[in-house]
Amino acid sequence: MGEYQYYEFQAIDRPLDNAAQQALRSISSRARITATSFTNHYEWGDLKGDPRKLMEQWFDLHLYLANWGMRRLAMKVPTRFLKRADTTPFLRELDWVEVWTSGDNVIVDIHRSEEEPGGDWDDGSRWLAMLAPLRADVISGDLRLFYLLWLTAVQDELVSDNEIEPLPGIAPMNEALEAFAKFFDIDRGLVKAAAETGADDVTISKDSLSEALAAIPEEEKTQILLRLVEGNVHVAAELKSRIRNERPSPCVPHRTVGALRARAREIREAEERAEAERREAERRRRAKEAERALRARLNVLKQRGTSVWREIEQEIERRNASGYDKAASLLSDLQALAIEEGGRDEFARRLASIRTRHQKKGKFIERLRGLTVR
Repeated sequence: MGEYQYYEFQAIDRPLDNAAQQALRSISSRARITATSFTNHYEWGDLKGDPRKLMEQWFDLHLYLANWGMRRLAMKVPTRFLKRADTTPFLRELDWVEVWTSGDNVIVDIHRSEEEPGGDWDDGSRWLAMLAPLRADVISGDLRLFYLLWLTAVQDELVSDNEIEPLPGIAPMNEALEAFAKFFDIDRGLVKAAAETGADDVTISKDSLSEALAAIPEEEKTQILLRLVEGNVHVAAELKSRIRNERPSPCVPHRTVGALRARAREIREAEERAEAERREAERRRRAKEAERALRARLNVLKQRGTSVWREIEQEIERRNASGYDKAASLLSDLQALAIEEGGRDEFARRLASIRTRHQKKGKFIERLRGLTVR
């Protein structure tokens, strides 16, 4: 396949009406368009519309993937939940993240290209479903997404070792953050180092949530329930943000970039050692299995005696790949048996005879490379 591009947009806060869907259809005749989404892929050509304008006008999330390594994720968040200034401490060094205000919304547009794209084929269709919860997290006041973006500046050597991390870690990680780190190929060592500590206020337990809800005045509870019934999609996020802001902030020390980098190196080295140990254990396991299998075959050869040489001739005379392979395999086992039981001279004599008689069978002779007993 040559060029491949995947586009997906989602409308979360406000479904697309008929007029919006018709306008989108004029952009693409083959896209899959629903009341909440626009999805299309291209193996030639490109999207006729401007993703920035589509986000400003209709959508809340956008994902783009191209097989030459470009990855893009954009989200639109109401300004009452996120201000441009909230992102500044995280994004100062990143020229591949754009943040702008459009009406009552802030749009965060992340577009990063892999230096050496590769790996398994990815059509892009699975990613936005995994990444979508990040928007609700941001609305509820969870800024760890932006910490991960800051980590890319650390990864790209854009910040010095003495700079301080903008949050005291990102623990505990969730599936959406894990997917984000993987989608944008953020260094796993840095992510794991960052996730070793956290402020402990990013997640809210059911008990804490129950206590906080119980403390809300009845009249206010009624208004909250009314908004929920009316379909306000931000009620849950607003409650989480409120509870998070009312809780005392834990005192967790912030680490330096140098400390994060050093810890990331330790993690990578430990993983490399573990992987090397795993490979060596697997090699030993396979070697033991091969030895047991060889022992079983040699025991059978001992019982068969000279009849195995007739079978070798029969397999050679089949004059096909499977016959040659079977004959060469039997000869290899006979070589091992000859070395083990002191029959080197006899094996060498029989092997030389076979080479002479079948020297015109080039494909077979090639399979005998390495078979010799001195």
